[in-house]
Amino acid sequence: MTALSDRLRPDRPPNSRVTQAPSGPDAAIPRFPQNDRTPLVTTDLAGFAHSIFQAQPFSKFLGAQLTSVGPDSAEIRLVNRPEIQQQHGFVHGGVLSYLADNALTFAGGLALGGDALTAEYKINYVRPAVGDLVIARAEATATTRRQAVCRCSVYVVSEQGEEHLVAVAQGTIVRAAGKQEV
Repeated sequence: MTALSDRLRPDRPPNSRVTQAPSGPDAAIPRFPQNDRTPLVTTDLAGFAHSIFQAQPFSKFLGAQLTSVGPDSAEIRLVNRPEIQQQHGFVHGGVLSYLADNALTFAGGLALGGDALTAEYKINYVRPAVGDLVIARAEATATTRRQAVCRCSVYVVSEQGEEHLVAVAQGTIVRAAGKQEV
């Protein structure tokens, strides 16, 4: 694993601070000053990611939790309940797709060092998602200045605590146009 300071812009000067956009639709998304080049420490990375996650109404609506972030990885968890299941009692494919898409975008955005969007992704459903908990784990596999190719594995956790793969996804994540870097 590459050191955090090597992955996240080692050319930045010290004393970086997160700032808030004063108003508008992006008001809840933290921003780093544009001329600041300080590498993030793990707590800043996690705080930045969690602030963006908390600004997502759909994630709140589903009850999803961003449980882990790294310099190029993310994990999102969601408790299975009847409201997110389809007619056969499996977690709905749309919910699995949301988890994969969001985990891919967080992993890519963290690897790119700023706000990011999904340019495209593909998902393969491997087996029905039956379990108490759904976990999406994503990581960036290749990163350039403008995009990251990421992969994600989605699991369910059984009553016995065993993880079972239910879906795999791959996507291309791009820097959000006009957004400041982390």
